[in-house]
Amino acid sequence: MISVLFVCLGNICRSPMAEAVFRHYVKEAGLQDKIHIDSAGTGDWHVGNIPHVGTRTKLNQAGISYVGMEARQVAPSDFTHFNFIIAMDNSNFKNLTRLCGRPCSDLYRFVDFIPNTTYEEIPDPYFTGDFEETYDLISAGCQQLLEKIKTQYRHQLI
Repeated sequence: MISVLFVCLGNICRSPMAEAVFRHYVKEAGLQDKIHIDSAGTGDWHVGNIPHVGTRTKLNQAGISYVGMEARQVAPSDFTHFNFIIAMDNSNFKNLTRLCGRPCSDLYRFVDFIPNTTYEEIPDPYFTGDFEETYDLISAGCQQLLEKIKTQYRHQLI
């Protein structure tokens, strides 16, 4: 099974939004039995909490489920269990690189999946308050990530 982990700071805004949006696209593609999706935070402040009200509101507006999602912190085992570990911002990327403790070829920046973007990272709506901007970026990146997985793992997805 192909596995994807989205990572932000507290795992209540960006990464759970990406998890929910990507799950939605994967289900639409009929690949939910082939791709495992999760999210986590580099910090432990919100462990056990449901997504932020702004994330839930935006996902509700888009008709995307977040049922059963709870914040968790990145674990050392994540670096061996996931094919794609995707950091929402540069600070998360640096923290994940440090936590990995070795060259981590499965580590990516989310913005690398957004075509023609001028963004260097996904803005954190916990601080900006702009959940719409974050959703638009995440939606675009998740679509491209799914296309990359479908191309790269086409034989496993049959």
